[in-house]
Amino acid sequence: MFVAQAACLRHMWEPACCAMADSEHSASPVRGVKKKQRDTQVDESELLTVPDGWKEEPFKHEDNPRGLLEESSFATLFPKYREAYLKECWPLVQKALGESFVKAELDLIEGSMTVSTTKKTYDPYSIIRARDLIKLLARSVPFDQAVRILQDDMACDIIKIGSLVRNRERFIKRRQRLLGPKGSTLKALELLTNCYIMVQGNTVSALGPFNGLKEIRKVVLETMKNIHPIYNIKALMIKRELAKDPELRTKSWERFLPTFKHKNISKRKEPKKKSVKREYTPFPPPQPESQIDKELASGEYFLKESQKRRKKLEEIKAKQAEAVTKRQEERNKAFIPPKEKPAVKQQKVSTSTKIDVNSIKEKVKKAKGKKLGALPKEEIKQKLNEKKKKK
Repeated sequence: MFVAQAACLRHMWEPACCAMADSEHSASPVRGVKKKQRDTQVDESELLTVPDGWKEEPFKHEDNPRGLLEESSFATLFPKYREAYLKECWPLVQKALGESFVKAELDLIEGSMTVSTTKKTYDPYSIIRARDLIKLLARSVPFDQAVRILQDDMACDIIKIGSLVRNRERFIKRRQRLLGPKGSTLKALELLTNCYIMVQGNTVSALGPFNGLKEIRKVVLETMKNIHPIYNIKALMIKRELAKDPELRTKSWERFLPTFKHKNISKRKEPKKKSVKREYTPFPPPQPESQIDKELASGEYFLKESQKRRKKLEEIKAKQAEAVTKRQEERNKAFIPPKEKPAVKQQKVSTSTKIDVNSIKEKVKKAKGKKLGALPKEEIKQKLNEKKKKK
C-alpha cells in the first residue's frame, strides 16, 4: 500500500521536477540572477492564491495499474436503532463502494460494518474514504449525504462534545444552543460553510470542504465553552464578504471583524461564608476530651458490663418510645376535626328611630308657599330692580 502511494506521488511530481531541471540547465548564471530579481518583483499574493476554476485531476486506474500489495480493512460499530435503516440502504452502499473496488460487509449479529480492499483496488486513499463513510452512517448521517465523502474535494470531521461539559443539564442546553430555535442556527452555519452538520448524542458530524470543517470545529468547541454561536456566525458573514474583494484577500481582516470580550462578572459581591479572624494567642487550644474522660465524668467507667448493656437497652427503648409517640401523634392529626369559623349573626335594623314632627310641619309649610317652578324671592327682587332702572 505504501509502495503504491509512493509511486503515485512520484508520478505526480516527476513532470514538475523535470521541467525545473531543464530550466536550470538551460539558463546561464547571469540570466539566473536576473530571473530571480524579476520573480521577487512579481506580487507574492498571486503566487499564494489558487487560481479560479483550478481542480485537481482525479486518480485513475492508469496511475496505479498494478494495484495494492496488501489488504487493508476498517470496521466500526453502530447502535441498535440504526439497524433497520442500514439494512435498507446497504445495497446502495455496496454499489457506491464497488465503483472503487472496495468490499463492504454488514454484520447484524455483532452490530458492525466492515470495509476492505480487494485485488482490483487501485486508489490507496479509497479505503480511507470508505472508512469515513461507515463512520458517518453509524452517526445517523443519511446515505444521500454520507456518500458525498467519496468525492475528492470532500472531507468529514466527527467532533466529540460529550466530555467538554461536566454538568449534563448544562451540556444539553449548550447543545440545543448549537441547533437554535427550529434548527435556524445550524442552517445558518451550513449555508456559510457549505457543509452538512448532524448533531447526534455526544458527537457532531460535519461533511464538506476543508475550510468549512475548520470553521465548524471552532464554532462547536466555542459553543461548548459558553460562547454563543451567533458571534461566530456574524464573523463568518463578514469574512464571506471580504473574500469577494481581491485587494483584501492577502491583508489582515482584524480591523473588520468584531471583537467580543467575555465578561464573567459574579452577581453576588459578598461571599456566602465569611471567615472571621480569631485573636492571636500563643497558647495551644485545649486538648479535646477522650471517650474514657467522658465515661469517668459520668461514672460509666466504673460500671460493670452487664450494667452498661442494661443502660444502653434502656436508652434504646426510651428513644423507640419517643419515636412511637411522635408517629402516633402525626397519625392522629388526620382525625382531629378542623376548627369551624363562627357563624356571622345578622344585625337587626334598629326600628327605634325618633321622628321629629315639628321639623316635618315646617317643611310642609315652606313647600306650600312656593309655586312649582317659581324662582326664589331674592332673584325676583333683583329682576324688578333692573326693570325699574331701564325705565
